[in-house]
Amino acid sequence: MGFVSFAGRVLFASVFLLSAYQEFIEFGSDGGPAAKTLRPKFNIFIKNVSSHLGFTSPRIDMKHVIATTIALKGLGGLLFIFSSNFGASLLLLYLAFITPIVHDFYNYEIEETKFVQLFIKFTQNLALFGALLFFLGMKNSNPKRQPKKKAPKVKAG
Repeated sequence: MGFVSFAGRVLFASVFLLSAYQEFIEFGSDGGPAAKTLRPKFNIFIKNVSSHLGFTSPRIDMKHVIATTIALKGLGGLLFIFSSNFGASLLLLYLAFITPIVHDFYNYEIEETKFVQLFIKFTQNLALFGALLFFLGMKNSNPKRQPKKKAPKVKAG
């Protein structure tokens, strides 16, 4: 059972590790294509949040955001392979931050094809988020192995 669990964690983490590797290779001096794609969506998200909360956010450089996501996915994925709660928490943080920004289906009308594509990707990220929560819940609910208590010896006599 231990090998199957390890193989499952490797396959699950590979989604994050391969994505982090690709973004790292394409990073460049400006954050690469990921930064160019994220910038408009991030600006819309910040504008919506700022209008509801009534404050303005400072300007954030996208290459720092992309570098942070690479670190969260890479480190979180590696630690998750070795059954680390901290690794799962890093991946949860990444998903909680990036999912509503990148997969912004709520900015499109239901009839648009872009809505359907983004909604499917959004729900896939929710499934990954749920799987990580399940992992943390199962890991914290398993009792630690207790040493077997020896039965008292009966005295003959």
